[in-house]
Parts: sequence; C-alpha cells; structure tokens
Amino acid sequence: MKTIQHSLHFITELDETHPTAKQLLELDNDTQIAFLETMLKELLAPALKPAIDEANEGNSWALLKVAE
Repeated sequence: MKTIQHSLHFITELDETHPTAKQLLELDNDTQIAFLETMLKELLAPALKPAIDEANEGNSWALLKVAE
C-alpha cells in the first residue's frame, strides 16, 4: 500500500502566569513542541481509535492510521 503522510496543526494557548505554563515556556521551542505532540498523541489517539476504526470499517481503498 502507498502511504500519504499528512498533518493536522494544533495550537496550544498558555496562561503565562500559571506555574506549569511557565515551566514549559522556559524550554526551547523544539522541546516544547515535542512535549506537546507527545501529550496530544497519548491523550487523543486512544480516544480517536473507535472513530478511526469505524471510518476504516469496510473501506478497501484507504485506511486512516495514527503515525508513530
């Protein structure tokens, strides 16, 4: 099967006065992005799995998957 990798872009708004947000903002940009992307994948992928499975059910021409 041929694979097409695509991406959705998320934006995280932070309250700069919150202690946890302050800690995140002290990190370099690449680390901030890696942290947020990991968190999103860990939180959203399991919640989306039933919807992805339903979308893929009986579909022979394309399958939606969460990239690792």
